[in-house]
Amino acid sequence: MRIMKFLDKAKIFIKAGDGGNGAATFRREKYIEFGGPNGGDGGRGGDVVFRSVPNVNTLIDYRFKMHFAAQRGENGMGKMRTGASGETLVLPVPTGTVILSENEEIEYADLNTDGMEYLAARGGNGGWGNLHFKSPTNRAPRQANDGLPGEERTVVLRLKLIADIGLVGFPNAGKSTLLSAVTSARPKIANYPFTTLNPQLGVMYAHNREFVMVDLPGLIEGAHTGVGLGDRFLGHAERTKMILHVIDGTEPDWAARYAAIRHEMDSYGGGLVGKPEMVVINKIDAISPDELAEKLAAFKKSFGRKKKPQILQISAAGRIGIDELIAEIEKMFLGVEK
Repeated sequence: MRIMKFLDKAKIFIKAGDGGNGAATFRREKYIEFGGPNGGDGGRGGDVVFRSVPNVNTLIDYRFKMHFAAQRGENGMGKMRTGASGETLVLPVPTGTVILSENEEIEYADLNTDGMEYLAARGGNGGWGNLHFKSPTNRAPRQANDGLPGEERTVVLRLKLIADIGLVGFPNAGKSTLLSAVTSARPKIANYPFTTLNPQLGVMYAHNREFVMVDLPGLIEGAHTGVGLGDRFLGHAERTKMILHVIDGTEPDWAARYAAIRHEMDSYGGGLVGKPEMVVINKIDAISPDELAEKLAAFKKSFGRKKKPQILQISAAGRIGIDELIAEIEKMFLGVEK
């Protein structure tokens, strides 16, 4: 079994194949005098193409090998034989990979569907053989063209995971425990901040349907500017169709926690705050019913006249309210699809 480490960003250098050189040759048959030029053209260099593939969610293959070159075209030959073209180099990347310029300011392609391809570098054309240069005034040309060089560039690959539901919240809110409770995923769970250092994917089943859920590393204030684990993981939430905002029920001020995460999402952009959202109050078995009711009332009051998100109360560790949560997720998700 191959264990794949998670890598969502890589910088690589790619070079398309150079074109083959044209040939400067002449016919040498015994009984044909002044046979003339018969040099063939050089073959075209191979292209470099990125192709999105399913069932892969990491760019780890581009961590240690960072230079990729397509095959060079073969040189032309006598008897008007054209050199073989170089083979296209196909670089597989996970579905959801964005191809960016070296400075990350230009987006070349967004491979967000299985099987999409992007021609990143074109191979050079092959050079002409001396047969092309024959003319009434130049019956025996000895010139031939060299092949053109293939394109080359440095690109940045950035993976934005494609999932239906994104789990967001502060560290230790219980997102990993919730993911393991509703899916078959088995993320690392422990009682210390930043248990989740990489996004974790799981599949939730409801009425013969599958919903892909991603547990994003915990956010802290200033995450959109790179504080803590930074904003690199917020990009994965861009692909989701709905957000599950998890709050630790033992925290004294739910409204402050909620507002802080919403601020980071709003500052990051990408349409995160506009996605359908459900708030999940976790660890309700760790507080008394009276305290739970008091905190819930205060949390609802904090919205004022603004539209309140749907709020559910669960205990992921104790599996309290999990079936109800799955049913509500399915209901909301079906509403998103309409």
